[in-house]
Amino acid sequence: MAQNATIYKVELSVSDMDRHYYETHKLTLAKHPSETNERLMVRIVAFALNAHEHLEMTKGLSTDDEPDIWQKSLSGELDVWVALGLPSEKVLRQSCAKADKVIVYPYGGKVAEMWWDKVKNNTTRFDNLQVINFSEKDTGELAKLVSRAMKLQVNIQDGEVMVGVGDSIVYVTPLKWKSAA
Repeated sequence: MAQNATIYKVELSVSDMDRHYYETHKLTLAKHPSETNERLMVRIVAFALNAHEHLEMTKGLSTDDEPDIWQKSLSGELDVWVALGLPSEKVLRQSCAKADKVIVYPYGGKVAEMWWDKVKNNTTRFDNLQVINFSEKDTGELAKLVSRAMKLQVNIQDGEVMVGVGDSIVYVTPLKWKSAA
């Protein structure tokens, strides 16, 4: 029998001093049975880093032709495509053709570095692609914060991210591997 997704309720307060964005989002996240706590938290932090009134979580792992997070214009065009993990060159190419801005958040330490070494030379032609890595240490610490009902405070300043849940705080330093033109 197939396992069902686990539902997580998240109250995400974002204070992004870099973009002057201050808002609280109430998110209901379905965690796919194959999704780890680490990936779930990377998804939430990626959402916070790109927070916007029209940004939304998608079906994620259960759908191949959608990113993990997207932002659509009022007329339905894809403005922002946010993917997690290590997409293939084909997926990168297709994503860059579909959206105005594509952001990939790889994680996983050495595996992510090997993926980037393999694909980076073929991504130079994508002016709308950003690749921002999270260290294995940072994502491992984030995974420890997971609970079914979370009140998260995310503060972003000078590119640094502070994620707080109750008395626990994790500092995340996103590393830009590729910037959009």
